[in-house]
Amino acid sequence: MGKTPNVKATAPTPGKSARAANTAVHGYVPPDVLNNAELAKLVDTSDAWITERTGIKERHILKGEGLGTSHMGAEAVRGLLQKTSTAPKDIDLLICATTTPDFVFPSTANLICDMVGIRNIGSFDVQAACSGFIYALAIATQFIENGGARKVVVVERDTDLAEVSA
Repeated sequence: MGKTPNVKATAPTPGKSARAANTAVHGYVPPDVLNNAELAKLVDTSDAWITERTGIKERHILKGEGLGTSHMGAEAVRGLLQKTSTAPKDIDLLICATTTPDFVFPSTANLICDMVGIRNIGSFDVQAACSGFIYALAIATQFIENGGARKVVVVERDTDLAEVSA
């Protein structure tokens, strides 16, 4: 499940720089589920084979024409903003860690900002596979601690199996 932490600056003490802290986490998974038995009807595998090797029994999948990684990221960000009573205008930077962007350009982060109503800020993707989320958190920390941003949203989102069809 993609997590969306809200990283923000804590008030600096006189003479010291701001410190970054994760203040909230929110996630989103699409409602449609594909279990191993259904997957076995589409490709040469079985429930037992998948379960023995991965422990996975089912996975949430994104269905719908034109839907992609940005749509799931936007749902997670909307939930985070609501959960924390944060207005879109209060966000200074949005970073999206993904290896499955909707497009090369515009970035998935730009699309998420547009869908959520976050305007006039920096936003970009980090594509570093499994370590992308850690890199994105480190980048957010640097922006905060160097004074470049006060409130940063980091999104980790990938769409590995958008829809399987026979």
